[in-house]
Amino acid sequence: MSHISRRFVRTHITPEDFRQIAWTLVDRHGARALGYAEMAVDELEEKGEWASAEAWRVLHSEIQDALIAPTGEFAPIVVN
Repeated sequence: MSHISRRFVRTHITPEDFRQIAWTLVDRHGARALGYAEMAVDELEEKGEWASAEAWRVLHSEIQDALIAPTGEFAPIVVN
Protein backbone atom coordinates (compact mmCIF):
# COMPACT_ATOMS: atom_id res chain seq x y z
CA MET A 1 0.00 0.00 0.00
CA SER A 2 1.22 3.44 -0.81
CA HIS A 3 2.19 5.67 2.09
CA ILE A 4 1.30 8.93 0.36
CA SER A 5 -0.79 11.11 2.62
CA ARG A 6 -4.43 10.97 1.65
CA ARG A 7 -5.68 14.42 2.48
CA PHE A 8 -9.35 14.80 1.75
CA VAL A 9 -9.97 17.10 -1.15
CA ARG A 10 -12.98 19.38 -0.77
CA THR A 11 -15.18 17.78 -3.34
CA HIS A 12 -18.27 15.68 -3.69
CA ILE A 13 -16.13 12.73 -4.75
CA THR A 14 -16.09 10.16 -1.97
CA PRO A 15 -13.10 8.00 -1.03
CA GLU A 16 -14.92 5.06 -2.61
CA ASP A 17 -15.36 7.10 -5.82
CA PHE A 18 -11.59 7.69 -5.95
CA ARG A 19 -11.01 3.98 -5.51
CA GLN A 20 -13.48 3.07 -8.27
CA ILE A 21 -12.01 5.63 -10.67
CA ALA A 22 -8.52 4.27 -9.96
CA TRP A 23 -9.63 0.70 -10.64
CA THR A 24 -11.29 1.77 -13.89
CA LEU A 25 -8.14 3.56 -15.04
CA VAL A 26 -5.96 0.57 -14.13
CA ASP A 27 -8.37 -1.80 -15.86
CA ARG A 28 -8.27 0.25 -19.06
CA HIS A 29 -4.66 1.49 -19.05
CA GLY A 30 -2.66 -0.70 -16.70
CA ALA A 31 0.49 0.87 -15.24
CA ARG A 32 0.23 3.74 -17.74
CA ALA A 33 -2.55 5.11 -15.51
CA LEU A 34 0.16 6.25 -13.07
CA GLY A 35 1.80 8.34 -15.76
CA TYR A 36 -1.53 9.86 -16.74
CA ALA A 37 -2.17 10.87 -13.14
CA GLU A 38 1.33 12.37 -12.83
CA MET A 39 0.82 14.36 -16.03
CA ALA A 40 -2.51 15.64 -14.76
CA VAL A 41 -0.93 16.80 -11.48
CA ASP A 42 1.86 18.59 -13.32
CA GLU A 43 -0.49 20.30 -15.78
CA LEU A 44 -2.93 21.38 -13.09
CA GLU A 45 -0.16 22.76 -10.89
CA GLU A 46 1.17 24.76 -13.85
CA LYS A 47 -2.30 26.27 -14.20
CA GLY A 48 -2.49 26.99 -10.47
CA GLU A 49 -5.43 24.64 -10.01
CA TRP A 50 -4.24 23.36 -6.64
CA ALA A 51 -7.42 21.61 -5.49
CA SER A 52 -7.71 19.66 -8.74
CA ALA A 53 -4.03 18.75 -8.59
CA GLU A 54 -4.54 17.45 -5.06
CA ALA A 55 -7.47 15.32 -6.22
CA TRP A 56 -5.24 13.79 -8.89
CA ARG A 57 -2.57 13.12 -6.23
CA VAL A 58 -5.15 11.17 -4.24
CA LEU A 59 -6.14 9.33 -7.40
CA HIS A 60 -2.46 8.59 -8.13
CA SER A 61 -2.15 7.00 -4.70
CA GLU A 62 -5.24 4.88 -5.31
CA ILE A 63 -3.86 3.81 -8.70
CA GLN A 64 -0.65 2.70 -6.98
CA ASP A 65 -2.71 0.67 -4.54
CA ALA A 66 -4.72 -0.91 -7.35
CA LEU A 67 -1.52 -1.94 -9.10
CA ILE A 68 0.05 -3.30 -5.90
CA ALA A 69 -3.04 -5.10 -4.57
CA PRO A 70 -4.79 -6.50 -7.63
CA THR A 71 -7.12 -8.58 -5.45
CA GLY A 72 -8.96 -5.44 -4.41
CA GLU A 73 -8.11 -5.86 -0.73
CA PHE A 74 -7.22 -2.46 0.70
CA ALA A 75 -6.90 -0.75 4.00
CA PRO A 76 -9.66 1.78 4.51
CA ILE A 77 -9.10 5.37 3.40
CA VAL A 78 -8.93 7.67 6.39
CA VAL A 79 -10.52 11.06 5.82
CA ASN A 80 -9.27 13.78 8.17
